[in-house]
Formats: sequence, C-alpha cells, structure tokens
Amino acid sequence: MEIAHPETTRVGWIGTGVMGRSMCSHLLKAGYKTSVFNRSAEKLNDLVRLGAVACSSPSEVASKSDVVFSMVGYPSDVEEVLLGEKGALAGLSPGGIIVDMTTSRPGLAVRIAAEALAKSVIALDAPVSGGDIGAREARLSIMVGGDQEAFDALIPLWKVMGATYVFQGPAGSGQHTKMVNQILIASGMVGLCEAILYAKQAGLDPELVLKSVSSGAAGSWSLSNLTPRILKRDFAPGFFVDHIVKDLSIAIEEAEKLGLQLPGLNNAKKVYEFLQTMDHGSSGTQALILAMAKLNGIDW
Repeated sequence: MEIAHPETTRVGWIGTGVMGRSMCSHLLKAGYKTSVFNRSAEKLNDLVRLGAVACSSPSEVASKSDVVFSMVGYPSDVEEVLLGEKGALAGLSPGGIIVDMTTSRPGLAVRIAAEALAKSVIALDAPVSGGDIGAREARLSIMVGGDQEAFDALIPLWKVMGATYVFQGPAGSGQHTKMVNQILIASGMVGLCEAILYAKQAGLDPELVLKSVSSGAAGSWSLSNLTPRILKRDFAPGFFVDHIVKDLSIAIEEAEKLGLQLPGLNNAKKVYEFLQTMDHGSSGTQALILAMAKLNGIDW
C-alpha cells in the first residue's frame, strides 16, 4: 500500500467543528490537496482560504479523495456521513481509505469496516484525545483500530495531526481505547472540581494551590489545562458537555456488555447530566465546576 504523500495523496475531510477545523488545517498547511464538507457551510470559510475545495456532500468529498477523514458529533452522524445515500462510502473508489475520528460506538466501527471491505475500501476507527488545544497544536493522541497496513500507510498524516498515534488492533479497537481514555477522565474531572471547591472553601488561593499540586502525584492534563479556564470562568467549549455525556453513555453500555460495574463512571455521568439541566450542554467540560458548586450551595 502506497505511503501517503502530499504530491500523490488526495485528502477529504468531513466535519469542521471545534477540533476538525484545526486538524484539517494542519493537512492543508502540510501541502495535501483537500476537499471538505460540513453541514454548516460557513464553517468551511477558513479552510477554503487555506486552499481547500468545498463540496456539497460527503460522497462528493470522497469522489475527489484517496483518504477521507470524518470528525462529527454522534454515532448517528457517523452513519449518515459515511454509510448514508450521499455518504463517503458511496463516493469513494475501490482502494480508498475511510478514517472516522469521531468518538463513537465500537460496534459501529466494526460495521463500517465490514461494509467498506465489501466495496474494496478500508475503514479505520481513529478517535483522538487532547481537546481543542491538542487539535490546534497538533499534539493529539490518536488511537487506531482496523487494518495495520493502512495505519502504516497513513503515518505521515498521523504525524501532521498528532504527537502520539498507536495502532490498537482490529476494527473497533480504537473506539474501545477511547472509552478507556474517557473512563479515566470522567472521575478525574469530578475530583478536580471537588478539589477546587475544597481549596476555595478553605480560604486558599486556587492559583497558588495549582502551582503546588500540578507537578506532583495529582498532576494531570485536565488539572493543568482546564483549571486555569475554570478559575477565569472561561467555559467556552474545547470539548462539549453534550459530547462527554454521549461518550460516557457509550462507555457504560460497553462496560455492561463486558460484565463490569464502574461506579465512578456512572457517578460522573450523572453530574454531567445535571450540568445539562443547567443549560450548559454546549459549554466546555470544565463547566462541571458549576454543577459541583450548585450541588454544594456555593456561588462560582
């Protein structure tokens, strides 16, 4: 299988939201000819200015591409843009590669891979971690399931978008790995908010506390990157609350299939669902502090 290269590999991109826009821009800046589609066409403007070709459907994107990436919101969106009547699979020529970078259901990734194979196309599931910061700075962690040879052929593309890219195994393995990632983050965010509230109520300066704890055993990506936003009351989305609830719901479904009881995961989902009732579904996940503060009768 030919290794991806700007002179020979045509790229397609479907979904240019908070993260997808930045990820696609890195490919354009690396010299890849890129066709793009987004349901809200105005979100394509920045990419078109960088040289992307705007398309009217996912199938049109695929017809102009050798490798098609999708980065959308929900499993239903993945089905529509990849498997729908005007989806990418309908327009991609045999030998092409589909890469879904949406966090979605492992079972759907397996289904996409099977339907792609029936059309002589390869499909990879490649969800990412790192949020808007990782997307902008090309420091994402990319978790890939599917075909090893296809993964290897796309290494030049992984390098453009991420700092870490690991082949995890057969179709669905990338999505299962992302569930591990979300399970780790879920309870951690609850603990982070509890710790900040404790510091506040104890009369400490949270910024000074952060200097002490972020470099010790309690350090984490969330602590270093999201706590400053919390302290500034910056709840702009790097990753939507609605999307983390979607991810945690998938993780709970998959855990139940595996016979696992994960109380920390279930508790975190409930707190995020409470945050949704506060009309913060479109806020960033750091807005969890608002739910935790309300539960404690504390103003934030």
